[in-house]
Amino acid sequence: MTFSSLNLIAPILDALIQEGYEKPTPIQEQSIPAALEGKDVLGTAQTGTGKTAAFSIPILQQLYQARRQGEHDRLIKALILTPTRELALQIDESMAAYGRNTGLKHAVVFGGVSQRPQTDALKRGIDILVATPGRLLDLMEQGYIHLNHIKHFVLDEADRMLDMGFIHDVRRIISKLPTDRQTLFFSATMPNEIVKLSDAILRNPVRVSVAPVSSTAERVVQKVFFVSKEDKRKLLLHLLKSDEYQIASALVFTRTKHGADRVVKDLVRAGVNAAAIHGNKSQGARQAALGNFKNGKVRVLVATDIAARGIDIEELPFVINYELPNISETYVHRIGRTGRAGNEGIALSFCDAEEIEYLDDIHKLIKQVIPAVFDHPYPLDTMALAPAPEQKKRGGPPTRRPGPPRRRR
Repeated sequence: MTFSSLNLIAPILDALIQEGYEKPTPIQEQSIPAALEGKDVLGTAQTGTGKTAAFSIPILQQLYQARRQGEHDRLIKALILTPTRELALQIDESMAAYGRNTGLKHAVVFGGVSQRPQTDALKRGIDILVATPGRLLDLMEQGYIHLNHIKHFVLDEADRMLDMGFIHDVRRIISKLPTDRQTLFFSATMPNEIVKLSDAILRNPVRVSVAPVSSTAERVVQKVFFVSKEDKRKLLLHLLKSDEYQIASALVFTRTKHGADRVVKDLVRAGVNAAAIHGNKSQGARQAALGNFKNGKVRVLVATDIAARGIDIEELPFVINYELPNISETYVHRIGRTGRAGNEGIALSFCDAEEIEYLDDIHKLIKQVIPAVFDHPYPLDTMALAPAPEQKKRGGPPTRRPGPPRRRR
């Protein structure tokens, strides 16, 4: 199937050709026709499957056709709600690319920066608004944004909204929307509260699922290294110098902002060009770090999970979990940053003794055991992998994989 077979109009087809798009992804192939008919859509798909185009293209086409039929006011007709600043900017860039020939106006609003440029854009009039929940509510309370003309509403990364504590803000925003609207609802996973939310706001939705819930990218090679917490820094440097992996660039994940800064400091001290991206960084600093990573000026970008779904780099070869996430679904989102757009990727994870439980949870979620690499200079002592006696009495954790060789003293 090609995009031309999806009944798309010439202005959008021409834009897609300019972007180098040839064939729709499964989520696009299944979602776009239903959305063009004005139906609600409930989409479940892992990251990197093309969800942004799946909802952007039909919204652009419907609004363009409405303008051709006489709707020339610059009132906000479409709202796209997304959890992070990086993802909001990514969606806004996609809107600009796909809608370059439509004449439709769009803007993006998010916190952490001055609101003046955002309110100036709103005053000039827009058709499509991309927003994060906090800044949207703030501007609504100030009277800059009114949602009573919304015809198309997108809730993107709904489960991430829940993870980040935005679910109550989302409900407040939804309560301000017209009931007569089209809703496109996308989520990588479907925990119970997200299922309840989708049931409450969708009307007879077309259900689209292109991969099992919480599945990992098929083209991503996964490996885990058992290593002590103290030796992770050494192991990271070893891998960056390794002829086996030849890591030209890598996205490294830590659990905390402080941990990200510490890893960057260690890498820079060792002569590796690195930068951090997390919530304590200003928006300008975050965009600069991401831009330098994309253009190759920064070899290693160290991020917290705020960036797990907000970074879109088509040819990112390596993701390294310096620390395993304590929420197993987050592992799926992290490694989904590589292996995108049909490319292959490699996800390397470090696991210390305290993270064994997290690894077991990840194995249960993805329904496979990540192959372990024992042949490295800093193997974890086998005894550190054994469950404690009191755990055995309570039934203990799942049976362990064969441990690495005991570290020589």
